[in-house]
Amino acid sequence: QVQLVESGGGLVQAGGSLRLSCALSGRTFSNYAMAWFRQAPGKEREFVAAITWRGDSTYYADSVKGRFTISRDNAKNTMSLQMNTLKPEDTAVYYCAAEFLLVATQAHEYEYWGQGTQVTVSS
Repeated sequence: QVQLVESGGGLVQAGGSLRLSCALSGRTFSNYAMAWFRQAPGKEREFVAAITWRGDSTYYADSVKGRFTISRDNAKNTMSLQMNTLKPEDTAVYYCAAEFLLVATQAHEYEYWGQGTQVTVSS
């Protein structure tokens, strides 16, 4: 019913910035909590950031706090992740996810997922 498509990934040098976007398509609603997760090869998927469906609260992993900013535009059914001061350890496939109403930091709580976008940070 709900489809998510990520964009904005790419290759940047350490210290640089990228802005990821996630667009909802198909039957969409504004009342979905949304989040970003990432997964590096050989590692488990980990939480990055989340935002409530109203956009009134945000949550961040300690590893990205102060560097990444999550936001959403419900009128356009989009969500963004501004990533600044990127580090090589930020290299991963980044996934956007959505769940009706409730925000969470665990991957299994989210019902809808995008296919991911690659972020590579070189030294």
